[in-house]
Amino acid sequence: MAKNKFNILNARITFKNVPVHKITNYSFKDISTASESFKKINGVSECIIIQTASRVEIFLVSKSEYFAVEKIKEVWTSLTELEQIDIDHWDQTLEVYMNTDVYRNLLRLASGIESVVVGKEEILDEIKNMSSSAKQAGNSGKILDKLFDSSIRIATDIRNSTGIGIGIKSIGDIAVNLAEEKVGNIGSKKILLMGTGETAAMVAKCLNKQNHGFDVVSMSIERATSFSKTLGGNPVNFDDVIGFSKHDIVFVATTADTFLITFDKINKVMKKKKKGTLMMDLSEPRTVDEKVATIPGIKLVNPAQIAEMIESSTIARKSAISTAEEMIKEELPIIVATMNQLGSEPLVKA
Repeated sequence: MAKNKFNILNARITFKNVPVHKITNYSFKDISTASESFKKINGVSECIIIQTASRVEIFLVSKSEYFAVEKIKEVWTSLTELEQIDIDHWDQTLEVYMNTDVYRNLLRLASGIESVVVGKEEILDEIKNMSSSAKQAGNSGKILDKLFDSSIRIATDIRNSTGIGIGIKSIGDIAVNLAEEKVGNIGSKKILLMGTGETAAMVAKCLNKQNHGFDVVSMSIERATSFSKTLGGNPVNFDDVIGFSKHDIVFVATTADTFLITFDKINKVMKKKKKGTLMMDLSEPRTVDEKVATIPGIKLVNPAQIAEMIESSTIARKSAISTAEEMIKEELPIIVATMNQLGSEPLVKA
């Protein structure tokens, strides 16, 4: 078989290696302009960027046998608002894949297996939209267009065959729906989201989807602001809201090792507060003292109650996930053969 006249690289930053609130640091303000910048790297001819709240992935085609990864980092850094600590830890956060591994990863991504919530349909729509935009802007070409078109078609078949996207409920969906059951029309309530991690991101997405406004608080206003840029919400100072005197619903989704919300703090506030407060502890380990539930006016939902609902949803989909994994193994050689055939043809015809 003739040797390919190109190589494909996938460089990515995802929620698996970087906290969700910091993904925005790696994101590009203008994806088309960023793609054009990556194409200026010696040997690079095509570029597609997939950018969401939980990942930034760059797909590049080069006629060169080796990619200058350091050059990719250099261009990436110049286009974003990375802090020095982010730059110093590129080696721990940036994942780089080549050729067959790229094909496999793209199939897993489009099928929903790589999502924060496995099976979510949104990522496939985002891949379709971003690959289409790259094509219209002239940043992708024959090779990436073929790879993405094939991967989208196969992923669609996998989703339809396995039902991996049916009945999905993230912890955010469950928490927001449960809040609706407990207090009714939460859109008319003052909502606070504590935390900026994966769980908080899922709650924020669900609140946004239902057009509910909310405040976001973290241990630093900078972190809350960074989170809100990507996932919405109004960033507020921790010291201004810790008593929850102005909020009706509080989603607590932090990763602290100790109780952030104690009986004494909340008891003082509730003695003066006229309205009740629904508090949903989504943290693991829990960060709301269970004694808080004994305070008049407080309704507390603890992590065990949420976890039970999540478990029932996950068990129902384990078979679909396993089947999707097997289908990807079967389809991968077809993608490889397709790309090899494409690579053996002249890239420029007279």
